[in-house]
Amino acid sequence: MRTKQSILLASVMSVGLWMASCNSQLDIKPVNSVATGQALSTASDLNALLVGAYDGLSGINLYGGSLIRDGELLATVPSTGDVNWTGTYTAPQQIYTKNILVNNGQADITWTDAYRTINICNTVLANLNLAATADQARIEGEAKFIRGSLYFELVRFFARDWSDGDPNANPGVPLVTTPTVNLDANSNVSRNTVAAVYTQVLADLTDAEAKLPATNSFFATKGAAGAQLSRVYLQKVDYPSAASAANRVITSKTYQLVDLDLVFDTREFQNGINTNETIFAIQITDQDGINDVNTFYGSSAEGGRGDIDINESFIAQFGSTDRRAGLFYDDDGLFRTEKFINQYGNIQVLRLAEMYLTRAEANFRAGTTVGDTPLNDINVIRNRAGATPLTAAQLTLATILRERRLELAFEGTYIHDIKRTKGSVGTLPYNSPKLIFPVPLREITTNPALLQNAGY
Repeated sequence: MRTKQSILLASVMSVGLWMASCNSQLDIKPVNSVATGQALSTASDLNALLVGAYDGLSGINLYGGSLIRDGELLATVPSTGDVNWTGTYTAPQQIYTKNILVNNGQADITWTDAYRTINICNTVLANLNLAATADQARIEGEAKFIRGSLYFELVRFFARDWSDGDPNANPGVPLVTTPTVNLDANSNVSRNTVAAVYTQVLADLTDAEAKLPATNSFFATKGAAGAQLSRVYLQKVDYPSAASAANRVITSKTYQLVDLDLVFDTREFQNGINTNETIFAIQITDQDGINDVNTFYGSSAEGGRGDIDINESFIAQFGSTDRRAGLFYDDDGLFRTEKFINQYGNIQVLRLAEMYLTRAEANFRAGTTVGDTPLNDINVIRNRAGATPLTAAQLTLATILRERRLELAFEGTYIHDIKRTKGSVGTLPYNSPKLIFPVPLREITTNPALLQNAGY
């Protein structure tokens, strides 16, 4: 049970240290309230701690579920949008209806779990000297990839978008880059600006891309850092840098588009695997991990709750030859996406198709052809789906953004795309306070240095 004090911003970072046993078999155990110097003494300890950071990242309140689910619910107009929420959980219901209360439980636990995982990364980075010299760069890159990714998600959900006002003045989220072990007055840190958070995110991910290997089993790689950088630059409306980052991933030849039926491991595999298109994914098996996107999108027959179904009006947007229209199934009169049909399927966080779409949009906006033309990049995605290729006359910003929505539907990008393109959610403009999560009430209550978001 959490105490009030444990929810302080830096509580959030309540050590949560992880260690492995001395034998060769990984046996990760949570250790609370242990000083860093006592908890870490060997390279094995450090490696186990890094695994703990991945475990945090893959939790159901981060990339294991809620960051992806809530990016869709927040962007949806109730009843008439692309998806319907029919569940009974209060927190996601508030997000869906855009009536989020200051004590929303999902906003609270997303914030808490993100900062706890960030603190694990900070502890890894503070103890790199324990690693073998040959491993230090990789370990540093992995920790910075996780930390940079989480600060990016925090600033996107809990602060105004980069394009909404002045990012150098708008409050972002607190930046803490050193380990937090003891909770005292020094733990009451304030919010850094949106611009400062983006600067930290870019520094982390750029360093990660430089230090990570091209292949690294299912852990973070050079391509994963580059792909995440392309997202950050796109959100920051830095189109030349977005195109360049996406191009680096594409031209690395490390990843290839696969047959549409295999992208999400929907039917072929009991346990999730990564395909050649996967850049970074949360690993799920029938022995470990929870695919919480399946929990909400999947029917009861597929291991889910069936809380989210898809409106037929969305499916109708696909052309008659577009095989992506087949990535839906009828569940007793309700339509559901097959992207998350596999209870034990890995959760795609970054995949190659997005890089083509990002490069296409960024090049189109900047009037450049880094790597290839926008038309060719869009048609690579359409050709894979069996959709009729676009002509030069048909290629507009609107058609590019529509292709992005059709391809990346329900993968967590929608609300962020709406904000960066200054769109709207029904009658709510992109910069409505209703489209931003509150700083958790318990954080505000216990930390007087924190400023609450407008509207709360």
